[in-house]
Amino acid sequence: MSKFKKKKDGGLPPISTASLPDIVFMLLFFFMVATVIKEDNLLIENKLPSANQIEKLDKKYPISYIYIGKPNSNYVGTYGKEDRIQVNDKFTNIDQVQAFIASERAAIPEELIDKLTVSLKVDQEAKMGVLTDVKQELRKTNALKINYTTRKGDAVEKR
Repeated sequence: MSKFKKKKDGGLPPISTASLPDIVFMLLFFFMVATVIKEDNLLIENKLPSANQIEKLDKKYPISYIYIGKPNSNYVGTYGKEDRIQVNDKFTNIDQVQAFIASERAAIPEELIDKLTVSLKVDQEAKMGVLTDVKQELRKTNALKINYTTRKGDAVEKR
């Protein structure tokens, strides 16, 4: 028997995982910055009217959006050609506007309920009757902070 043994090949050394948390956080940060938050899918035609004196809405307080306009060409067969109301990716009736505001208020902290702004995105071809009905329902629920969303441009220009 020999006193000295041949050294066996130990294979590859183990992979160091010390930098793994750094890589994971770097990827997490990248995807947080690069990801776009999903907005509502518009089921209606929504060409906003123009205005020349507009103000940007402060987004530090909660905002609820109500869309009013004719259904897109995909939904004309189902919903007709009359103006419709859309909240949260679905069509709704005028009777359900109060329930929508109540659910929006339930989803935010109590101290911000008074600061809730309802932003109306109304198509420039929409009938005033539907808009008036929505405003009446908002008054009934005491949702009095209303914003009309427009695009920047000359208000008197030809369409």
